[in-house]
Amino acid sequence: MSISAPKMTVKSHYPWPLKALFLVLVLGFGGAVAMWIYDLGRDFTGHSPMVSKQQLADLNEKVNALTAERDRFSSTVNAAESRLNIEKAAQEQLGQQIKVLETQNAKLKEDLAFFEGLLPNATGSQGITIQRLTAELLTPTQLRYRMLIMQGGKGANFVGNVQLLVTATVAGKSTVLIFPGANATAAEKTASQLDFKYYQRVEAELTLPEGAVVKAIQAKVMEKGQMRAQQTSNL
Repeated sequence: MSISAPKMTVKSHYPWPLKALFLVLVLGFGGAVAMWIYDLGRDFTGHSPMVSKQQLADLNEKVNALTAERDRFSSTVNAAESRLNIEKAAQEQLGQQIKVLETQNAKLKEDLAFFEGLLPNATGSQGITIQRLTAELLTPTQLRYRMLIMQGGKGANFVGNVQLLVTATVAGKSTVLIFPGANATAAEKTASQLDFKYYQRVEAELTLPEGAVVKAIQAKVMEKGQMRAQQTSNL
């Protein structure tokens, strides 16, 4: 052999079953290492299946506790709202009763003042007098009047009625409107009835014709067709 002869390489020859077995072992080992690394990463980041179940159980327990607390607070709030509504309704009712009592008290004081100040000086036939005749327009066709009719002495109950004469201008003409009129309603007739021993307050509303301009109102106390007292008030 000369020095310039080519190099020779000697390679070992393995049968293919042995090569296949070696490849399977390498792949299996690599897969096992990959799964170990994957599980290790899930444990490290807190996404392990066992950790997730525990967290889910804790969250469910917290949710149940919060739900129970919410329901308890909701019941308390509903009960408080119910109490507030009851108290509010009671206050409104009490306020209305106070207003009614104040109105009644004012009327009683007024009646008492009239009775104490004017009853000893009652004049007119058998002590029948009309006190404080007032009238005001509520609307162009509604006239409200008030008066106090008194009887002096210790006589029997007075039974009669009130007649009202309203002097007004209707359609440019002066006229006198009589209430209750021939076509008076039952309510108007009832409002004009008198039945008292010492005094009686008379208060009602009259319906006027359209366009009527009231000038004055006159009240007459009638007993069996006879006038017992009268008083006039100008508007």
